[in-house]
Amino acid sequence: MAHLLGFLLLLLGLCGDLVSGGQPSAPRPLEALNYTLPTAKYRIQQAYEVGPIGALFRMVHVFLYVVQPHAFPEDTVRKIIQKKFEPSVDYEKVVYYEMGIIICSFLGLLFILLMPLVGCFVCICRCCNKCGGKMHQREKEDMVFRRKCLGATLLVICILISLGIIYGFVANHQVRTRVKRTRRLADSTFRDLRTFLDQTPKQIKYILAQYNTTKDLAFSDLNNINSKLGGEICGQLKPVVIPVLDEIKAMATAIRETKEALESMKSSLDSLHSSSEQLNRSLTDVRTSVEQSLQDPQCLVQPGVETCSSIQTSLSQLQGNSELGQLPSVDAELNKVNDVLSTDLDGMVEQGYKSFNDIPERVQQQSTAVVAEIKKVLDSTGSEIDSVTQQLPIKETLDNFIGYMNESEKYLHDILPKVEEADSYWWLVCLIICFLLTLIIIFFNLGLLLGVCGYNRLATPTTRGCVSNTGGIFLMVGAGLSFLFSWILMLLVVVAFIVGANMEKLICEPYANRKLFRVLDTPYLLNEDWKYYLSGMVLSKPDIKLTFEQVYSDCKDDKGIYTTLQLQNRFNITEQLDIGQHTQKLVREFESMNINLDGIVLLDDSGKRNLQEFSECGIDKIDYASYLTQTGKSPTKVNLLSFAYDLEAKANHLPPGNLKNSMKEAAQNITAIHEQQVIPMEQSLVTLHRSVKTLQRTSGSLQKGVNKTLYSLDDAQNFITRNISSIIIKETKKFGRTIISHFEYYLQWVEYAITEKLASCKPVATALDSTVQVIFCTYLTDPLNLFWFGIGKATLLLLPALILGIKLAKYYRRMESEDVYDDDVETVPLKNMEHGNNGYHKDHFHGVHNPVLTRPLRY
Repeated sequence: MAHLLGFLLLLLGLCGDLVSGGQPSAPRPLEALNYTLPTAKYRIQQAYEVGPIGALFRMVHVFLYVVQPHAFPEDTVRKIIQKKFEPSVDYEKVVYYEMGIIICSFLGLLFILLMPLVGCFVCICRCCNKCGGKMHQREKEDMVFRRKCLGATLLVICILISLGIIYGFVANHQVRTRVKRTRRLADSTFRDLRTFLDQTPKQIKYILAQYNTTKDLAFSDLNNINSKLGGEICGQLKPVVIPVLDEIKAMATAIRETKEALESMKSSLDSLHSSSEQLNRSLTDVRTSVEQSLQDPQCLVQPGVETCSSIQTSLSQLQGNSELGQLPSVDAELNKVNDVLSTDLDGMVEQGYKSFNDIPERVQQQSTAVVAEIKKVLDSTGSEIDSVTQQLPIKETLDNFIGYMNESEKYLHDILPKVEEADSYWWLVCLIICFLLTLIIIFFNLGLLLGVCGYNRLATPTTRGCVSNTGGIFLMVGAGLSFLFSWILMLLVVVAFIVGANMEKLICEPYANRKLFRVLDTPYLLNEDWKYYLSGMVLSKPDIKLTFEQVYSDCKDDKGIYTTLQLQNRFNITEQLDIGQHTQKLVREFESMNINLDGIVLLDDSGKRNLQEFSECGIDKIDYASYLTQTGKSPTKVNLLSFAYDLEAKANHLPPGNLKNSMKEAAQNITAIHEQQVIPMEQSLVTLHRSVKTLQRTSGSLQKGVNKTLYSLDDAQNFITRNISSIIIKETKKFGRTIISHFEYYLQWVEYAITEKLASCKPVATALDSTVQVIFCTYLTDPLNLFWFGIGKATLLLLPALILGIKLAKYYRRMESEDVYDDDVETVPLKNMEHGNNGYHKDHFHGVHNPVLTRPLRY
């Protein structure tokens, strides 16, 4: 145990050299940092599972608790370790604690002493035909009942003895099997410890590598400061600026649309003026031509009189709409709009957009020097963190420990063959013991089997058969072997009991409930100058409370060595990785960042005047109703096509001649006028209507819209002027906090990883459990206790078994003499005597010579 303890303490000391630091601050959850410390996969993942045989081990534990119910004697053990134990004073405590074991051992010693002595007396007594040694059996009425009771009781005892023998075989096999497993378990344990040692430098390298990841993320943000910082500034201004610029742009579009509508309206009006005059001339010409044709003589005679009169009457309808030529012009309004458009309002709006969109570029240009300084600070911070980790004496400590571990492993491999050889002898001795007990039980069982099978109710004690007699002999052999070997078996059981029970109660049980650790944690126990041995060895500060129990519990919970060994008392990681110390430089650099975004003008004064002039262009004063009224009318008073069709129909009623031909020609001219002049005028009226509607919509809210736009523009411009500085400061601080937060998260994670996760010492606790709980207790102590429990139970039951066997043997062995009664014995019916019932026999009834009759009978 001293060698093992030194090895484990050296391992704890190694872990103390590997990492150092202070108490962890409350770090962010590991998931939020997106860092995952690499972990190793160990061969020994969980505690050893005993399996179904664990029920037998628990049964022995219950027996030991009944025998030894006292609590672990911590004070006595402390005195023994401190060499302050005085047998003359403290023996009573030891006797009190060991009382159950002492009583059981004393009973075992009585068994050892008395069994051969009693056996010797019984042997001598039977040789003298005493103690049942005389081959004579007295017949009794309850003989059958007694024989059956003795046989059944012996059978039950043999079964119980057989169970004990089975326990012995199982325990012996377990020792054999588990000793062979010890080598594999030891190899796995050392391999896990090597993995643990190899994993720790990898974890440290991973922690350092994550600084570059964090720095690259910060560099990426700094390189994209135009979108990160400038974009955020734009985001603050956008809700105010963009709607105003969009309104001005919409107003510029409205100005262009107004111009286009006025131009279209002017063009339509000009076209209508000219077309109206030409239409009136054409219709006048047609009307004059028709009137001249109606002077033809055919109009004076029937049937042309009525037709000509009808045509003459309808000629008054053949006129154009004279009001179309009188619609007022819009040249004045168009000239004013053209004057407004002489100023490039669209260009001014685009300049406003550009001034706003250039903010990210201006931010990047003005922060170039500060970004370069921040990058230098980040590089220097990485060098500082790397230098802190370089101060840890990892390589030397690893080399020293690995060398010691190699020596321990070599020592283990050298001693294991000897252990396996000793186990072979132990296995052979235990096997002989089990087989010896098995042989005794075989004799008892064969005696019972042959006795029961060969028993004849009609046979007298002197005439019993060979099978029954052999069964009785086997019972006597079993009893003789029990006398001969039981005391030797009990001697081995007592020795194994004393050793195994104390191993369980003094090592395994206190290790399981951790009372053994509390003993080791006693101040000044292992070193008179150190209050706490572990803190003195690991931290060189024996006054710090660092206990074996706390270290073991933390390692079982897979905590890091830093927290487990309280290494903040040796090397304070919080001071070395002071977040404020490293981030203060970055804060100063960001505070020195001076970004000036003055000069953002959404629309200059000329643009504002332009908008004001547009609102005063006069389109809101146009009489759109008159225009719309005329656009709803036809260019002519009558539908020329209908008039032409009617004229042609009337001409068809005229007799052939010049009059008819001239009327048809006039109808064709009217149709041509409609197609060539009226239809284009109608199209011009549609265009005019659309233009008027457009202008009407624009002019309806022109003044109000312009005033609203100018008000919004002034409000937005004032907002920029008043708040741009505060927005820049706010967003710069926010951007700086984002950059700094990367390193705060990283440094917090570094502190968390070192204090909680780095070199998680569960393999150390697993190695200790494998050594004490698995190998010593489960592999060795439990099978040893099960062995003496089973063999002791079987050996103890040999005592009633041999007594019952001796008593039962007389009911199966062939006797040399028996009780014989005369015919005049009135107590025995003759019929029963004839059939030999109840053990009585009359020789003359069967004609058998009985030498006993030659001797006088004794009653």
